[in-house]
Amino acid sequence: MSFMSSNERIVKSICWWCKPKCFVNVHVTEDGRLVKVEEPPVKGCPRWRMAKEWFYHPMRLRHPLKRVGERGEDKWKEISWSKALDEVAAKIKEIKEEYGPESIAVSHGTCRSYEEFRYRFLNLLGSPNQIGQSHICHGNSATIALAVLGWFPWWYPGDTLKFSKCIMLVGRNPPPSHQTIWAAIREAKKNGAKLIVIDPRRSESASAADLWLQIRPSTDAAVLLSIINVIIEEELYDKEFITKWCYGFDKLAERVKEYTPEKISEIAWVSSEKIVEAARMFATNKPACVLEGMGVAHQHNAHAAIHARYILTAITGNIDVRGGDELLGPNLKLITEHEMEMPNVLLKEQRLKQIGSDRFKLESWPGYEIIQSAVERVWGKRGDLQAYTSLAQAPLLFRAIITGKPYPVKALITLSSNPMITMPNVKLVYKALKNLELYVVVDYFKTPSSLLADYVFPAASWLERATLYNFRTNSPDIKAAPAALPSVKQDEYDRRTDYEFWRELAVRLGQEEYWPWKTIEEVYDYRLKPMGFSSFKEFLEKTGGLYVAPREYKKYEKIGFGTPTGKVELYSTVMEKLGYDPLPSYEESPESLYSNPELAKEYPYILITGGRFLPYFHSEHRQIKRLRKIYPWPRVEVNPDTAKKIGIAEGDWIWIETLQGRIMQKCRLFDGIHSQVIHAQHGWWYPELPGEEPYLHGVWISNVNVLTNDDPDKCDKVLGSWPLRGFLCKIYKVRDDEWNPEKHPLPPPEEFRKLFNLD
Repeated sequence: MSFMSSNERIVKSICWWCKPKCFVNVHVTEDGRLVKVEEPPVKGCPRWRMAKEWFYHPMRLRHPLKRVGERGEDKWKEISWSKALDEVAAKIKEIKEEYGPESIAVSHGTCRSYEEFRYRFLNLLGSPNQIGQSHICHGNSATIALAVLGWFPWWYPGDTLKFSKCIMLVGRNPPPSHQTIWAAIREAKKNGAKLIVIDPRRSESASAADLWLQIRPSTDAAVLLSIINVIIEEELYDKEFITKWCYGFDKLAERVKEYTPEKISEIAWVSSEKIVEAARMFATNKPACVLEGMGVAHQHNAHAAIHARYILTAITGNIDVRGGDELLGPNLKLITEHEMEMPNVLLKEQRLKQIGSDRFKLESWPGYEIIQSAVERVWGKRGDLQAYTSLAQAPLLFRAIITGKPYPVKALITLSSNPMITMPNVKLVYKALKNLELYVVVDYFKTPSSLLADYVFPAASWLERATLYNFRTNSPDIKAAPAALPSVKQDEYDRRTDYEFWRELAVRLGQEEYWPWKTIEEVYDYRLKPMGFSSFKEFLEKTGGLYVAPREYKKYEKIGFGTPTGKVELYSTVMEKLGYDPLPSYEESPESLYSNPELAKEYPYILITGGRFLPYFHSEHRQIKRLRKIYPWPRVEVNPDTAKKIGIAEGDWIWIETLQGRIMQKCRLFDGIHSQVIHAQHGWWYPELPGEEPYLHGVWISNVNVLTNDDPDKCDKVLGSWPLRGFLCKIYKVRDDEWNPEKHPLPPPEEFRKLFNLD
């Protein structure tokens, strides 16, 4: 039992520390001090327990910083917001005048900020160059869904899943990553639903599955196409829905003939019997849905696997039904997040300059324009954020920073992002960041990336800012909450919301007429007014912070689908128009045991990365002592038979090496992984280590993106996403005479450089 003191109040807030955006009760004193955060209704996440430690952490950024030494020296002076923004704006003006607005870019992270305002800023500035995690996250699925279905299916809160009779998880493991979805899946299973999991690892989800297909990494497209083959061959598909509402079924049926279970069994290392069983289980238990995760988005052939995933629910008639792939459509009265981006103000001549859009056309301006015109025709408003469906390609942008080709990129603003940890080919990212004329970071803590910046601004967290969340325009529903704590507290700290950062910078660059609202609450007043609310405050009072629109299913019977044909495009006319294969197919990764057998002689194992693990979320929270006690060091999963052969034991520090470089992580023996597969954790750095070069808070030691390859020829040829799994590696034990993170003292700079091949 807990007690609340007389000078405390409770604020109903929304946590932004991961994707579900859970409501939480925040206890605050009358003078604006955080007491605690209550556990959210859905159990499983430990992060709420450390909210107070996180908020008052001594390493938390409190005031803007300006670099006074060389990049990487970690030497700074405090500076006022006004002075820092004046100087940043002056430099942006200078760069824009000399090189054009396209020479200024932005990088974003994973759902930590008001995502619509960075694109509003860029569109008004005239730059098409935003990069970020969308290319390996939500953006891939959203873009394919918009092209094939004309809207992105609704699964975020997990509410609809409890009505499903069969749920297929492809490269997704909700228990450590999305607890609201896992709670709904467990409820569905109690009601008799079947759970199918396609994953190279015996994850928590796989352990609970009715059927687990342990596939070879990066063969998801092949397996899904084989399941489709069985459904078509055995006529388990929904004939009426296909006849009335699907485009290109005959061509699809012809394509999948080559994907027989027997053939794919050899490719994917999974039995043909399990492929057949999965097809029958999915097709005969309706309603059914598929949830793909980052295991799909992070592979060479991502677009085809995601396309096949939507085909699977379409041919079984599970589109826009409760418990299936529900298409909610937009909120026609709310001014949506997408509308706030102002995509139409960016001139066509500038759109054509978007880096990578001439090559990776779907998740960039060429695809965006085709897709969104069809979506808007049917739904009345556009779907999903431009920030997720129209991106520059990050590997090519970093190359442009270094080479000046196809044109110079001279400035980068990184907001709630950490490219030195979260982008592939870290050595190239490092070289690019060092080459910028202006690098600005807005974040909660100093990160390895911020150590290379010219200016670092302290960001207000979800505890310090108001929220009006429209689920990136994918839903008519709304979540909202006031700020629980002040973002500015006398001399103690001076943090600003993302909106304040973008607006103040925009005003200095001549955009003031497009930013008439001085606070984020005023923005929300404006957005809610067409819904009949006089203010954000009234919305909170009348809804309690949650607006759920009435549900209607099979809306396509009235309006059709938001695609060029008005039907579900099994055969995508969008991809055809862009010059791509309109149907999914399987392509072997260019760096695999089969495609490159010579390389496999030296690098005999398949490396996969990105599996979620609590208590962390991606690269965050490594500063928090309470969490580091729970999970102090990175772990790499190795099959016991493989470890025995190499002479590695549980808890040993081992080297993981690819063509790109090598890192060290601690061995975890795990028999739920194939003997030829290695799984390394992502997001690791060591805030307790020095910030100055060459240490950079330990960015080179265990960061798996030191190993990843961003070669554009190895990226997904349609989306431009980069592979984070399915490439070759070798492992070997860290010698006793070599340093590891548990040893002291830290090696001197030259020894450190040599150990991690930094020269």
